[in-house]
Amino acid sequence: MKRMESVKRLVVLQLTSLSMLVQVVAYAFIWFKFYKASIVSEFYIKGDLLVITLYAILLMFFMSTYGGTKIGYLKPFDVFLSQTFATLMANVIAYAQLSLMNSGLVEPKYFLIMTGAQLIFNLIWVFVSDGFYKMVFPPRELLLIHGDRPIEDILYKFSTRKDRYVIAKCMHINEGYEAIQKEVMERYAGIVLWDIPTSDRNELMKFCYNRSIRVYMMPKIPDVIVMGCEKMHLFDTPIFLTREYALRVEQRFIKRTIDLVCAILLVIITSPIMLVTALVIKLSDGGPVFYKQVRCTLNNKEFNIIKFRSMRVDAEKDGKARLASKGDPRITPFGRFIRTVRIDELPQLFNIIKGDMSFIGPRPERPEIIQEYIKDMPEFSFRTKVKAGLAGYAQVYGKYNTTPYDKLKLDLTYIENYSVWLDIKLMLLTLKVLITPDSTEGVDKNQKTALKNNVEESSDANEE
Repeated sequence: MKRMESVKRLVVLQLTSLSMLVQVVAYAFIWFKFYKASIVSEFYIKGDLLVITLYAILLMFFMSTYGGTKIGYLKPFDVFLSQTFATLMANVIAYAQLSLMNSGLVEPKYFLIMTGAQLIFNLIWVFVSDGFYKMVFPPRELLLIHGDRPIEDILYKFSTRKDRYVIAKCMHINEGYEAIQKEVMERYAGIVLWDIPTSDRNELMKFCYNRSIRVYMMPKIPDVIVMGCEKMHLFDTPIFLTREYALRVEQRFIKRTIDLVCAILLVIITSPIMLVTALVIKLSDGGPVFYKQVRCTLNNKEFNIIKFRSMRVDAEKDGKARLASKGDPRITPFGRFIRTVRIDELPQLFNIIKGDMSFIGPRPERPEIIQEYIKDMPEFSFRTKVKAGLAGYAQVYGKYNTTPYDKLKLDLTYIENYSVWLDIKLMLLTLKVLITPDSTEGVDKNQKTALKNNVEESSDANEE
């Protein structure tokens, strides 16, 4: 099994290297053929190598950031989308670099031709590589070990990736430790631990670790908190420290500076879009342009979030809090468009400038919805240890219809592992999420949310 994993990593590395090599060669070709001669400064071979190496580094960075190297791990379309973003970002920066070297914009035609050729190659490469990967490496058979909590949800999640995982058998923890051990040793290279008592989970993890058996564990809230703890060596034993505050003072200062600079720049850049959007909304039905709603941010402080109105004026005439459903009839035609391309979120830039929100953080919720969540999940209040955000960890790695408990764990993962680089990475990944269909799915009728009893399930008039 160890040898197979090494072979798998080597194959993925070779496939990824081939993809990047072809794209770097394409850039080298247009540099020597069309751009080198037009640059004012004279270049020798070392300068040529530097220009090409910088492009290779840019491409590698964006490939790694967006997940363009994860053949077999992500779905083929996701890998292609990741490679597309990586290629576009690298090419835009490379074009800007050549223009600066030229003291003026260089001819973009050859860059556009190269980009088109690269995207076509990426499409072919992704699906050929994915097909080769599936042919050589069949899906991993797993044993699901569970407790009393229903297993339909986790079975569904694994069923969406049958190319990688097959849950061959399910065993309740009450079947006994020895029976589970025997089953694991007979045929499985991996197990899934789903909501079992901590003591049983620890024993099974040590058993599998000792025998080099892979474990997929769904963490509980304390596990997520421990993930971000500080490792200390004060005495002759390791110590895990969880601090009483989420972000240090220097982190808060840097985060606020980035928020202000980026928000002001984006307001300037997107002001024409916002003006046109406001005009269309006003002319369409004469109603208000903006939609304001009370939300909660750091330490449960309430503020008015601002969005462009995308639903009918009477969308919430009964005054009940609601989550957006698939094909919600209350959304106007233009509202559906601005929600799809996320233009409705642009006014939140002013919330960021004001200091109510940050670019990255847990999405803000209504006070009444928070109270409903807390009834089922008292840990939900942990999300307010940092400012609410325009986008967050749960929006990048989850979906609109990800369960509340899973979203909470994603948000806590962000809080407990915060860094400036993580914020920058999530900003870059948010660009990809904006055009990923799964990220904007509405809530299914039968999907469990925390909105129940006295709060009807349907749609918040302009919920993310």
